[in-house]
Amino acid sequence: MDPVLLARLQFALTIGFHFLFPPLTIGLAWLLVIVEALGWKKKNEVYARIGKFFGKILGLIFAVGVASGVVMEFQFGTNWAEYSKFVGDVFGAPLAAEGVFAFFLESTFLGLYLFGRNKVSKGVHWFSIFMVAVGSTISAFWILVANSWQQTPAGYVIRNGRAELTDFWAAVFNPSTLPRFFHTFDASLISGAFLMAGVAAYLIIKGKDLDAAKKAMKTAVIFGLIVSLLEVFPFGHEHGRQVAQTQPEKFAAIQGLYTTQTGAPIMIFAVPVDDPPDLKAPIEIPGLLSWLAFGDVNAKIKGINEFPQDEIPPLFLTFVSYHNMVLLGMFFIFVMALSTYKLWKKTLWESKKLLKLLIWSIPLPLIACQLGWIAAEVGRQPWIVYKLMKTSEAASITVSAGEILFSIILFGIIYLLLGSLFIYLLVKEIKHGPEPLQPEEATV
Repeated sequence: MDPVLLARLQFALTIGFHFLFPPLTIGLAWLLVIVEALGWKKKNEVYARIGKFFGKILGLIFAVGVASGVVMEFQFGTNWAEYSKFVGDVFGAPLAAEGVFAFFLESTFLGLYLFGRNKVSKGVHWFSIFMVAVGSTISAFWILVANSWQQTPAGYVIRNGRAELTDFWAAVFNPSTLPRFFHTFDASLISGAFLMAGVAAYLIIKGKDLDAAKKAMKTAVIFGLIVSLLEVFPFGHEHGRQVAQTQPEKFAAIQGLYTTQTGAPIMIFAVPVDDPPDLKAPIEIPGLLSWLAFGDVNAKIKGINEFPQDEIPPLFLTFVSYHNMVLLGMFFIFVMALSTYKLWKKTLWESKKLLKLLIWSIPLPLIACQLGWIAAEVGRQPWIVYKLMKTSEAASITVSAGEILFSIILFGIIYLLLGSLFIYLLVKEIKHGPEPLQPEEATV
């Protein structure tokens, strides 16, 4: 057994499970900011019921996200000791900032939001969910700073075999930080919109608290259409341009560009094969990739054939994960646009097939997030820190393959139980539906 491969699989397991929850936390928190503001300003207690109901769901998501996230940071010291020694001076700063500036802010105000509805003023109560949303967003920013530094390192020097921080702000705002942050943040908003829309669709079909369900649906659908469009342009477009300029091997791999081309086409569909690199049954638009990446349909883009063989990322997984992410992004626009149209025509509530589609679509933005993460991380291989340290050089030399395998099995069992408990409690809460407000809670 290869301990490096097992260490990578363990990290993929832990971060893949954890990454189901932050997008929902961020997206749902910002939607609740809107819902609570509407209830406060319009003095409408229906929005308060929506807030209380989805607030419970937010609390559940946050709790499981925290529990699943603790494990990840321990792995740096156990499975990736060589990596930790190499980048500890740089990597530790954003992780510390995330804990100090974001996590405590988020958790403190979440408690106030969940338990202070009838104990503080409406303004303070709204401010509490606003700070939860801000805190979760700041948390995502610092985590993405750390990961983006691995993609496009900046603000450092190599001294005594270690990367040492020389310019904090250059490291924080390295070339990929902002494009990746906005792309990921908007994906989180899409996740929250589909969660609220899907739950509202279930309540409408079951005839539970239709006033609250319809208002939640209206908010989620309009919000979802806006953020789904933004994910394609400008955020997806700008992130793609950044990858083309700073990580050309990854760009060639995700786009299926196996030979250098002038006026490179964008691949709509193809079946990739690795050995030799080729695309079967391609459907493409000539020149569009060059225009999207460099603003010129005749721009030259390097293909996989231009790079050393040992620096080419896995082609099949990178290509397939990226293109399926894009396909889901187009689906999100279609569903939210159709729902908005039906809402405008006042026929959404009777469109049973569309309502059921919204229910079944709840997990799809999370799948898109996972696919985007796979494309980003697999596309960076063989580097753990781009052009500075290879993944094969980063693993601990004292941890055996058997020990890592045991921990994978253990974590797998724990996550299976935790995930099952989460789904059970989530479904139970959704089936219960919004509760009537207590007299003091209904006061606006």
